[in-house]
Amino acid sequence: MQLKQSLLMAIALSVISLGAWELYWRSQGKTPNLDDNKDLWAVQRAKGNKATADDVILTGSSRVLFDIQLNEWEKETGIRPIQLATAGASPLPIFSDIVNNTNFKGTVLVGVTPPLFFSTTYPLADPWYRAQNRTDYFQKRTYAQRFNHLLSIPLQKNLALISTSEEKWNDNFDLKTLINNIRIGERIPQEMPPFYRFDNIDLDRNVEMTPRTVNDTAFANTHKKVWGFFGKVSPPPDKKSTMDFFVNDAKKFMERGGKIILLRCPSTGGFRMGEKMVTPRAEFWDKLVDTLAVPSYHFEDYEPFKNLDCPEWSHLSAKDARFFTTELVKILKADGALTKSKTN
Repeated sequence: MQLKQSLLMAIALSVISLGAWELYWRSQGKTPNLDDNKDLWAVQRAKGNKATADDVILTGSSRVLFDIQLNEWEKETGIRPIQLATAGASPLPIFSDIVNNTNFKGTVLVGVTPPLFFSTTYPLADPWYRAQNRTDYFQKRTYAQRFNHLLSIPLQKNLALISTSEEKWNDNFDLKTLINNIRIGERIPQEMPPFYRFDNIDLDRNVEMTPRTVNDTAFANTHKKVWGFFGKVSPPPDKKSTMDFFVNDAKKFMERGGKIILLRCPSTGGFRMGEKMVTPRAEFWDKLVDTLAVPSYHFEDYEPFKNLDCPEWSHLSAKDARFFTTELVKILKADGALTKSKTN
């Protein structure tokens, strides 16, 4: 009897403690949000093994995640793309994985964010490792890991207290992040500016910029500072090795019947200025386009996209991303760059 009472007391205390912790974070403006981790990515990657010639796979960096809206793409084409873009990463390892580890013969849209696309092929460099780590995980994941992910989804969708992330956002609230954010005077200088999460994500990895990033200039400015920091510490691009690596895979993919679309999403302000200095269009984007001769779309070449503004210089707001996706698909269809819609 005493054991039963102790057990009930422990359960009650646990529920009360968790409830109090959840209420506290809700009061701080936190809401449930999925973690865009390697498990969520792997679920989408698995679809690539069964995708048909009518399907579309999206690869690239965070601009493809934010700027291509899956709902709008599906409305215009009848096909819902498979979203495999990865924030802060080179698209080369993921594109290579599709080419060499699947029989996919459909369309792959490759987002070209110049500082990342042309960054490196060194396996331990962060842009490469972030992408390669996901493809490796997909190939090796166990059934236990898959089941654990499935069990975590209802909790992630309903509890703010576990809505943390693999990314090292400064507004994560796991214990490790909370401790790392403690500053005592200037004894522990913080080299990188604070980096806060600014996306909402769905199960199929459809991403939208948060309203706060659009409406709160001070918050958006924190991200501009991060982009500036990255610009200062990033090594110079390695155009030759990245071009050679991608072109080799691209030719292999096209030889088996696959189609490639290159896309340069919008960037503005200081970020665009930095790109013009470090990865000028004529030497990087234009060289890539001339080498491959595939359908290629640069936002500066289209009147509807020239005046789009990125609130934090590198990604579109949810509203502008829906417009960008809708208009882009219309252009792709007019050019014959997309295969026949399933609804036609």
